[in-house]
Amino acid sequence: MIWLLTAAGLLGCGLIGLVRLRRRLLLVTVEGVSMEPTYRPGDRLLARRIALAGVRRGAVVVVAAPPGAAPTDPPFMVKRAAALPGDPVPAGIPVPDAAVPPGRLVVLGDNADRSADSRTMGYLLAADIVGVIIRRIPN
Repeated sequence: MIWLLTAAGLLGCGLIGLVRLRRRLLLVTVEGVSMEPTYRPGDRLLARRIALAGVRRGAVVVVAAPPGAAPTDPPFMVKRAAALPGDPVPAGIPVPDAAVPPGRLVVLGDNADRSADSRTMGYLLAADIVGVIIRRIPN
């Protein structure tokens, strides 16, 4: 009887831990070539859910697809955080400001010739950040 109660308790703790872990982590599959050569289409990435305050310049982030994206597009984009609020706007970004405004960020794909990013979309909202890439998951 004690063994059964112990097993049930361990199973319950494990399930609670799994639910908490799932709230903190996200598995994303790379769609498209915008992050080549760093990440290729089909690469699976593990991301830690995080807000803008936890993002560092140069980090690879997962952001929600902007409004107006095609319905066939993936719900997330993987991009590099190029400039955070208060940073100078990188060259080639068509925005009127000299510095990134509060609550916004500039993201760029590593494959500049084939990336839909802040060069075409302008700033992204900080609220659209879903997470930061931790590592690639081997296939």
